[in-house]
Amino acid sequence: MPASETHEGPDRLLEYHRRTRRRGVRLPVYWLVRAIVQPFFHLYFRFARLGREHVPSRGAVILAANHRSFLDPFVVGCLARRPVYFVAKQELFAHRFVGWLLNSLGAFPVRRGESDEESMTTARELLARGEAVVIFPEGTRVRSGALRESRRGVGRMALESGAPVVPVAVVGSEGVRRGWRIRPCRVRLRCGRPLTFPRVSSPTPRLAAEVTARIWPCVELQWEWLGGLPPLRTAAVVGGGPMGLALTALLARAGLDVQLGCRTAAQVEALRGADPRAEMPASRRAALEAGVRFATVSEIEFAGVDLVVFAVPSRSLPAAVGEVGAQISQRSAVLVASKGLVAPLATLPSRYVADRVRARAIASFAGPAHADEAVMTGASVVLATGDEAFGSQLAGALGRAGLSVERTGDVIGAELAGCAKNVAALAAAAAGAARGPNAAGAAAARVFGEVHEHALRAGARSRTFIGLAGTGDLVGTVLAEGSRNRRAGNLLAQGVPASQIGPLLCATCEGLDIAPLLAEAMARTGAPREATSALAALVEGRITVEGWLAGRDPGLRRAA
Repeated sequence: MPASETHEGPDRLLEYHRRTRRRGVRLPVYWLVRAIVQPFFHLYFRFARLGREHVPSRGAVILAANHRSFLDPFVVGCLARRPVYFVAKQELFAHRFVGWLLNSLGAFPVRRGESDEESMTTARELLARGEAVVIFPEGTRVRSGALRESRRGVGRMALESGAPVVPVAVVGSEGVRRGWRIRPCRVRLRCGRPLTFPRVSSPTPRLAAEVTARIWPCVELQWEWLGGLPPLRTAAVVGGGPMGLALTALLARAGLDVQLGCRTAAQVEALRGADPRAEMPASRRAALEAGVRFATVSEIEFAGVDLVVFAVPSRSLPAAVGEVGAQISQRSAVLVASKGLVAPLATLPSRYVADRVRARAIASFAGPAHADEAVMTGASVVLATGDEAFGSQLAGALGRAGLSVERTGDVIGAELAGCAKNVAALAAAAAGAARGPNAAGAAAARVFGEVHEHALRAGARSRTFIGLAGTGDLVGTVLAEGSRNRRAGNLLAQGVPASQIGPLLCATCEGLDIAPLLAEAMARTGAPREATSALAALVEGRITVEGWLAGRDPGLRRAA
């Protein structure tokens, strides 16, 4: 931009504010454009306006709406048979004709991301003059997913002006534009009853936030009535193990009302009766301190929760889904935290759940997230789902709980990377205990590489394997002193049968379950499987550790 325009910019923006305050819209331009635009909306967008009777025909009013598209100010402006004023980002006023046209239609500029007192002053003066002003409390466009949290500016405006606030929801406008193409999507609006608040000349930030907290749920109510994605308010976690307790505590920390479903009444009583002052794992302590409700799975009404979490080992997933799957409604979403494969067909956990549950969306939880550490210090995790809106929504909740969330649409890659991590860690521990670290590294690399090739043939992306879900999780598992795969591998090296390892550990080792299933799945895709098949034979007791190391890879023999 030339230097002259740079200096002229602020003055020109200020002139738009001054003109809006003095003269308002240019009525001939406004009514001409509206006479063209409104019939077009009705015909092309099948425009529907519900609750218009709640918008006053005269006097000051604030229309508080969600923001999905550039089209929103114009569709909200068609609610009332009167001019409606709205803010627009200052960049739109850079072109003189566009700026003139927008200003003629009631727009005035705002500096996004800043505390723009000029735009607030303009809005206050318009309301004092008895005009209608549109405010988008989210502060920016949210093109997908649930609504974001509201900023407190709308509460401040309501208090300073004393004007009633009409909550407005807009649904469908996000699908209108595809590049430069305007598509014929259905757009609907719904207005709620006006909310009134006492006038306060200088409201404190706390008071403004409290008023906003009264306004925004009314917008969310209209949004949900129109079929918009509901926020995550309630959750039910199935599985009382370390990961189930950790996710329960994290979701409660994110502000959800969480129930933890245990398999037996004895487990429930043990959790309810635990003394918070006693020494216990961090995940259990955090769940107790969060005030989570503990119940048996049969006592939870799954049809009424927004999020269902399956935090059980993959071998227990069929039983858990069989018990609660039919109760999960189409309005609920599901998070699968099982790392492994489901017997007998080596099915990916998220696919197994999707085939049996009518949820609106399903996501898979992956990455290096040791339960206690995730609760105490946070963790970097991977959220894999094909539903972008749900992924954004759930990532936001986990982010509020203190996790760093990486999102991906590569569900196959994320889940098979978790499988590769488990079997590679098991192989590394067994080889390392028998022959040392060189052998451990060779065993892990060979198995991990074979599963990687199998995943690529199944449709996964290589990038997923070299990220958090694959190598990141592998390093975390190998270094974790309490890793079940690590301890299971050590026991395998000592000659303990796989069938006895679970009772000795008092826990399920996913690597032991996965190895034979992976070998079968890899045979179906034709991927190289020499190392994985040999590990499966070791797990099933068909060869000894010495035979496994001697027969697999010359690199292992040299490392020995």
